[in-house]
Amino acid sequence: MSQQVIIFDTTLRDGEQALQASLSVKEKLQIALALERMGVDVMEVGFPVSSPGDFESVQTIARTIKNSRVCALARCVEKDIDVAAESLKVAEAFRIHTFIATSPMHIATKLRSTLDEVIERAIYMVKRARNYTDDVEFSCEDAGRTPIADLARVVEAAINAGATTINIPDTVGYTMPFEYANIISGLYDRVPNIDKAIISVHTHDDLGIAVGNALAAVHAGARRRRCDERYRRTRRQLRAGRSDHGDQSAQRHHERAHQH
Repeated sequence: MSQQVIIFDTTLRDGEQALQASLSVKEKLQIALALERMGVDVMEVGFPVSSPGDFESVQTIARTIKNSRVCALARCVEKDIDVAAESLKVAEAFRIHTFIATSPMHIATKLRSTLDEVIERAIYMVKRARNYTDDVEFSCEDAGRTPIADLARVVEAAINAGATTINIPDTVGYTMPFEYANIISGLYDRVPNIDKAIISVHTHDDLGIAVGNALAAVHAGARRRRCDERYRRTRRQLRAGRSDHGDQSAQRHHERAHQH
C-alpha cells in the first residue's frame, strides 16, 4: 500500500540559524508565501519564546498562510508551549512542535535528569500542547544516539499522551543511512501504538548524507521528510544544513524512473 510522504519545511526556524542569516518579519513572510506556493504541507516558522521578533514573525505568518499548516517550536517547558500557542492562535490550523533530549549523554549532562523524568516531562508537555491544538509534534532530541529500547519507551509515551507526529532527528549529524533505517524499523517493531502517529525524520548534512539518511528512513517506514532551502551552513562552518528540497525531488524522480 502506498503512503503519502509529507514535506515539513524548517527554513524559517532551523534554516535561519545559519550563519549570517537574520531575516526581517517582511522577509520571513515572503519566504513563507513562497513555501506555500511550492505546496509544502507544514512549515515551521519560528521559536516564539526566543524573542519578541520571533513571536511577531510567527504571528504574522500564522495570520497570512492559508494552504499550509503553520508550526512553531517549543521546548518541553510550560512557558514555551503557552507562548507558541499564543503566537499561532490566529491561524486557521496550526501545530505545536515540542522536544526534549533522550540520549543518555544529553540527559546526564544537558538536563541533569533521568530517562523516567524525561518521559514524565514529555507526557505532561504533550498533553499541555493538546489543550491548544489537536496537531502536536514531539521530537526526541539526539535520537540517533539514544538506545532503541529507551527511544521506544519515549515514543510510546508521547503517542499515548496525544502526539500526532513523532520526529526522530539525527541531531548531531552522526547517523549513517543503514543506522537510520534500523532505528525507524526498530521503532515499528517495539512501539505498539506507532500506527497512531506519523513518523518523521530530521537529518543534518555533516557527513554529506542528509538526503541519503532521509530516504533510508522513508523506505523503512517514515512518512515525513524535513527540509530547508537556501539558508544552509556548509560543512566548513559550525553545523551542516538539513536535507534539501531539490536533492530529494531529484531522488524521487530517479526512483520513479527505475520503477517503470
